[in-house]
Amino acid sequence: MKKIPLFFMFVTMLFIVACSSEETLETSLHLPEGLPSFVKESDFTKIDWERKAVEFGEWEMLGNENKSGVIGANTTTVNREKWMWHLLGIEHRELTVVGFHKETQTIHQVLYKGPSGDPYWSGVTGGENNGADIHMPSNVALPEKGEWAFSLYTNDELFDI
Repeated sequence: MKKIPLFFMFVTMLFIVACSSEETLETSLHLPEGLPSFVKESDFTKIDWERKAVEFGEWEMLGNENKSGVIGANTTTVNREKWMWHLLGIEHRELTVVGFHKETQTIHQVLYKGPSGDPYWSGVTGGENNGADIHMPSNVALPEKGEWAFSLYTNDELFDI
């Protein structure tokens, strides 16, 4: 049996480690500055791109029936539009919305204070509205066209996608 030189084994192991590290860097996400600390990179691996939002209710909400929905999300523009977020089965609290663009694999703030105001991550919800337990109006702008997922957080935990 032929012995493999120690140097060759070291170089091979170094190559494997370098390739593994490079692969990890390519697949890890850039978490933007100011992103709330309870938002984790692993939350974005839970996105099921095959599961699409559905229209439900008499108010033509788009989302996950009996969990969360939004009125206004069926617009096709990247301009600021008024959306009304609705959550079911939850009490009044803060709502954080994080946008994730499928094609670029990037995380974005999508909520804005008014038609010309600054972006923000979280807002305080109001009470019952349109059949939901809580709601929150906002202005939304998507920085680019394409397929988006929205991660909704309440009480510093992922509530729905």
